[in-house]
Amino acid sequence: MSPATMYTTASMIFKTLADAGITHAFVNWGNDHPAFLEDLERGRVESGKTPIEIITCPHEMVALSAAQGYAQVTGKPAAVIVHVDVGTQGLGGAVHNVDRGHTPVIIIAGAAPQSSDRRLKGTKNEWPMWYQDVPDQPSIVRQYMRFTAQIQSAKNTRQMVMRALQIATSQPKGPVYLWARRETTEEEVDASIFNEKLDISKWPSVQGGGLPNSALKTIVDALLVAQFPLIITANSGRNPKTVPLLSELSSLLAIGVYTSCPMSVCIPWTHENYIGSAFGGKNDLLDHADLLILLEVDIPWVEAAGNKPRDDARVFIIDSDPLKTNLGWSHVDAELLCKADPETALQQLISALDVPEVKNLVAPKVASRRARLRETRSAWVAAQESAEAVKSVTGEHPDVPFVLATLRNAVATQTPSKGEKVLWVNEAISSYPLCWAYLRPEQPGSMIASGATSIGYGLGASIGAYLGGVVANKDYELIAYVVGDGTFLFGIPASAYWIAKRYDTPFLTVILNNGGWKSPKLSMLGVYPNGLGSVASGNQLTVGFGPDMPDFSQVAVAAGGAWGKRVTKADEVQAALEEAIRVVLQEKRSAVVDVVLEVI
Repeated sequence: MSPATMYTTASMIFKTLADAGITHAFVNWGNDHPAFLEDLERGRVESGKTPIEIITCPHEMVALSAAQGYAQVTGKPAAVIVHVDVGTQGLGGAVHNVDRGHTPVIIIAGAAPQSSDRRLKGTKNEWPMWYQDVPDQPSIVRQYMRFTAQIQSAKNTRQMVMRALQIATSQPKGPVYLWARRETTEEEVDASIFNEKLDISKWPSVQGGGLPNSALKTIVDALLVAQFPLIITANSGRNPKTVPLLSELSSLLAIGVYTSCPMSVCIPWTHENYIGSAFGGKNDLLDHADLLILLEVDIPWVEAAGNKPRDDARVFIIDSDPLKTNLGWSHVDAELLCKADPETALQQLISALDVPEVKNLVAPKVASRRARLRETRSAWVAAQESAEAVKSVTGEHPDVPFVLATLRNAVATQTPSKGEKVLWVNEAISSYPLCWAYLRPEQPGSMIASGATSIGYGLGASIGAYLGGVVANKDYELIAYVVGDGTFLFGIPASAYWIAKRYDTPFLTVILNNGGWKSPKLSMLGVYPNGLGSVASGNQLTVGFGPDMPDFSQVAVAAGGAWGKRVTKADEVQAALEEAIRVVLQEKRSAVVDVVLEVI
């Protein structure tokens, strides 16, 4: 068999991914991948292209983050290919993010050969392979995966890949991990096996269920008599189809909507019944709500912050995983726990409530609720508008609400859609809630976040989101990433901006630079509000970067030919942001604005 017509297990992997609709693989090659590289070249020679588009990623954390951003935008998985145990470890905190963020991604890792016999193709022939041969490679990531399995033969590779994809895309969605030793990936197969047809339509994802009739009746009856019902959500917007449904349900009976630790756009910012958001802070609305629906939310409130539902409040949970089975501890006192697909459940509730006899029956109550919601929202918005009008609390360095409002307005002014076709990537961490408040995302899917807590997601995610936007015909005019300075470093910027330049995925980065990691300091103050450390500087606490902080924007300039500028005064912010946006839109280059805030 000539090299041009040789097929291997690697060939089977690529063909199956392509047949299943996977368009991109974010990869970091190693000594376990000769068969993969050879098969890619076979594809180029035979058809002029590879089976799927390969995005070379000089760091695995960036690769998996890019795959996450791609999947969040398209709703479909991407593939990540990594190198043995060390590449699997290189995925780092991105593994935590795709798990907690319920993002379907297929990770394929090679593994060291299990032999040193020259009669076996792919056997150990390089010294690193002895060190890379660990006893249980998948254990590195197993507790975060929906499925892990070893590919042991070329002949059933297609079935193994399809099973992994089927599990990854079924609720609760998440990452899967396949691995194969080098002897296996080098196994040759006959063309007849390679060309066998596998009916992809026979491998569907599990369909999400709806509310049982008894639960539906209980919730509907409770909504009809409640004085102040409140829906708390965070992640329902992972499925963009839920956004108009939640908006409709809220309007139908004047139900307030509150987002707690939001990681997706669940309801448009301008919706008249959207009345609050927090990341663990005090939710005063809990003191008034007599009915709570917790819709696809991981952390509805933090008790240690003084949050607690009323003793007489009725609590209903509607979630794809109401018990949060992938968390070590989580509990909410509730009357009903319903394992249901949010889209289906919202449709059921709307159908049950959007009938004349029901609307006529509750019309006076709805009018009262609506007036109360209008008053509550008015106060919430007024507080935001007051804060964003303050350029600088200190008189020099800009304040975060002002920076974000200026960014929002600059994007609206300079994009043809007035900001409607912009994707916001939010990784501002200690400023997470401020991004939601002042960037004010409207469209379903118009702001994404990691869905978890491992920092360094956003640079790779912006690249993946750009590519995913092209595949899914999203017509994004701009991708804008907002990040803290400490988090920026975790994103491996040298690798990320190189990838962005090579694959023509320019995006805007705005760094909220407070001179270090503010979140650990806030954590300390949460336990020791009046302790010795409460008056210490960030440098003293070893969470600050000191006077010699990196020039973050110039990292992007050096690595990826980006435009970069550091600003230190409030009066400089608008001009810098406007120029950065112009560069991305017109020059098709990445741009970084490093905004220096008051140092922690």
